[in-house]
Amino acid sequence: MTGPDQSGGDNPPMSRTIRVLLESTPKKVFVSALDWPGLSRGGRDEDAAVEALLAAAGRYARVARAAGERFDPHDLDLVVADRVHGDASTAFGVPAIIVAADREPVDAHEATRLAALVEAAWAELDAVVAAAPEELRKGPRGGGRDRTKMIEHVNGADGAYASVMGLRHRPDSPVAVAAMRAEMLRTLRQPSDGSPVAGKKWPPRYAARRIAWHALDHAWEIEDRTDPA
Repeated sequence: MTGPDQSGGDNPPMSRTIRVLLESTPKKVFVSALDWPGLSRGGRDEDAAVEALLAAAGRYARVARAAGERFDPHDLDLVVADRVHGDASTAFGVPAIIVAADREPVDAHEATRLAALVEAAWAELDAVVAAAPEELRKGPRGGGRDRTKMIEHVNGADGAYASVMGLRHRPDSPVAVAAMRAEMLRTLRQPSDGSPVAGKKWPPRYAARRIAWHALDHAWEIEDRTDPA
């Protein structure tokens, strides 16, 4: 993994080069791919977080390809674009810090691309949930949500994310969830100068990576906690 990219510019890097953000606290470190919403993993330190991100690249490739993107999980060159101190949310387990790269302008092509990756992350979650049993393997201390509670949690979080985007939804049924997602995607498809969506606090690039991260984090958790047949 190399140091900060000084080249500048608004275009995403080539498929092999991945700009990453390192968000650190004494308890938790996140490595997040700034141009690939959802590819964000945490660990107890930087090395563990990088290892987790690289380990997840194969699963993320399914999402990228579903969104029409070329993504080779075996040929990644991680370039550190920014290093920041995390906050209490980071330490809790959320990639929470908005950085300068998140405020870069989004043209029509990139907006469509980001929305497609978020949509593919939701589709991956839906596919994993449909294939999983109701009861999931418990953690080492006997904890963890089962399938229904997990998807209720994700949908509820998406309702809160929609609110941060200036949208009002109650995702309390499959129809309501579909309507909420559709409006969130319409919002993400809009070009932007990088300002927060609806004048609130999330620029569109950060909104995309936060939403996709949460969907995939729980999709992969469900996969990992599903006992093999």
